[in-house]
Amino acid sequence: MNQEKDQILVAHLAKQGIDDKMVSGHPAGLFVLFFTEMWERFSYYGMRALLTLFLISTIADGGWEWSNAQAMQLYGTYTGLVYLTPLIGGMIADKLTGFKKAILIGALIMTLGHLSMAFEAVHSNFFYLGLLLMILGNGMFKPNISSMVGNLYPDKSSKKDAGYTIFYMGINAGSFLGMLLCGYIGEKIGWHYGFGLAGVFMFFGMLQFYFGQRIFGIIGNTPKALQAHHDEKVKNHEDIDEVIPGNVVRDRLIVVTIFMLASVVFFLSFEQAGGSMSIFAKDYTQRVLSGSSAITFKWIDTILTIVPIVIVTIVLIALARKIYKQYPLTILFTAISFGIIWGLGLWKIFREIGITGSEVGASWFQILNAFFIISLASSFSKFWEKVWNPSGPVKFALGLILVGIGFAALAYGANDIPQGAKTASVSMVWLVIAYFFHSAGELCLSPVGLSYVSKLSPKKFLGLLFGCWFCASAIANFIGGFLGSYIDKITEEHSMSYFFMIFAIVPGVTALLLIAFNPILKKMMHGIN
Repeated sequence: MNQEKDQILVAHLAKQGIDDKMVSGHPAGLFVLFFTEMWERFSYYGMRALLTLFLISTIADGGWEWSNAQAMQLYGTYTGLVYLTPLIGGMIADKLTGFKKAILIGALIMTLGHLSMAFEAVHSNFFYLGLLLMILGNGMFKPNISSMVGNLYPDKSSKKDAGYTIFYMGINAGSFLGMLLCGYIGEKIGWHYGFGLAGVFMFFGMLQFYFGQRIFGIIGNTPKALQAHHDEKVKNHEDIDEVIPGNVVRDRLIVVTIFMLASVVFFLSFEQAGGSMSIFAKDYTQRVLSGSSAITFKWIDTILTIVPIVIVTIVLIALARKIYKQYPLTILFTAISFGIIWGLGLWKIFREIGITGSEVGASWFQILNAFFIISLASSFSKFWEKVWNPSGPVKFALGLILVGIGFAALAYGANDIPQGAKTASVSMVWLVIAYFFHSAGELCLSPVGLSYVSKLSPKKFLGLLFGCWFCASAIANFIGGFLGSYIDKITEEHSMSYFFMIFAIVPGVTALLLIAFNPILKKMMHGIN
C-alpha cells in the first residue's frame, strides 16, 4: 500500500516537472523549503524573543523602560500585523508574481528590516522602520512558502500531513536557534547585536532558495506561466486536474473557516509566550542559580543548544547527498550559515561555563517550545502516518486541550503568588511543563492546519487562502496582546493564577465543540481526511 502511495506521489511530481529524488520518503524540494523557512523563522523569532524584554528593560540596561501594558500593546500590534499582511501577499502571488518571486521579494525586505533594527541605538526611528519592513516582507513570504509545500503532494496523499509536520520542524528549528542565539546575545551583549544577527540568517535563507528554485519545476511560477502549462496539457490531451463541483468547494471552505476560528482560540493563548509568559519569566520566576543547581542548568543548556543543531545538521547532510551536484550553491550557503551557527553555539556554551553561578535569561524559556517541537515532530509525523490518523477536527481539539492543560499547570504553579504582587520566585518547572504541553498541542494543530488549508482550498486561490489562515493568527495576536496587556490589572484585582486560567478554560470549551461537531465536519470535507 505504501509503495502504491509513493507511486502516486512520484506521478504527481512528474506532472509538475519535478524529479523524484526523495529524502526520508519525501520530495527533496520539501527540505529546500525546510531550510528557507528555517532561516526566516530564525529572524522572526530571534527578534520576537527580544521585543518585549527590550521595551520593558531599564534605560541603564539599554532598553526603553516602557510599562508592561505599553510593551504588550506594541507586541500585539506588531505580531498581529505580521500575520495580517500575508492576506495581501497571498493575493499578489496568486495574481501577479507567483510563489517563487514573492518569497524572494519578502526575504529581501525582511533582511533590510533587520538591518534597520540593528541601528536602533542610533535613532529610535530605525527600530520602527525595521518593524514596518518586517511586517511587509513577512506578508510576501509567509503564505507563499506554505503554499509551495502543499503543491508538492497530491491532496489525498497520506504523506501530506507528515510533510507539513517535517516542514514545521524546520520552522521550529529556526525559531529555536533564533530565540537561543539572538535572545542570548541581545540580553547579555547588546540589544542591537541580537536584532542584527537575525538579519544575517534571513539573507542566507534568501540565497539558498534563489539558487535552488529550479528544484520545484513549475510549482510557484507566475500565474501566466502556469496557465500556459495548463493550456499545453489540454492541447496534448494529458491528464488535467479534476473539476470540483461548486457545492463541494463551498462545504470545504466552510470547514476551513471553522478551522481558522479554532486556530484563533489556540493562538490567542499560545502567543502569550512572547508576551505575558515572558513577563512572568522575568518578574515572577526564580532564575538566579548557584552551586549544584547552576552546574546542572549549564549542562541542560549545553544539551539544549547542541542537540537541535546536530539534528538539523543531519537533515542538511541527507539533503546535500541528494542534490549537491545539481544545486551546489544552495548547499554551500546553507553549510556556511550552519558553520556560523555552530561557532556561535559553542561560543555561548564556553562563555556560560566560564561564569560562576548562573542567571537564566528570561528569553531562554521561549526556546523550550521549539526544542520540544524539534524533538517530537518526527514522532508525530510517523504517528499520523502509521499509527492513528484521526480527522482534522479531532486533531484540532487535541491541540486545544493540550494548550489548555499547559496554562492550567502554569495557573497551579502561580497559585501562591499574592494578589497584586509585582515580583515572585516561582519554580522554573511550571514554565517548562507549560511549554511542553503547548508544544504538543501546537503539533496537533498548526502543521495539520496548514495541510488542511492546502487540501481543502481551490488551487487558484491557494495563496489567498493561506493568507486568510495567517490572518486568523493576526486576529489571535491582536486579541492575545490585548488580553496580555491586562496582566497587571487582573493580578491586582484577582491573581496571577486567575489570569492564566482564562487561557486554560477558553481552549477547552472550544475543543469540546469541535469534538461534538466532528461527524458533520467530516461529511463536509467530502473525502478529504
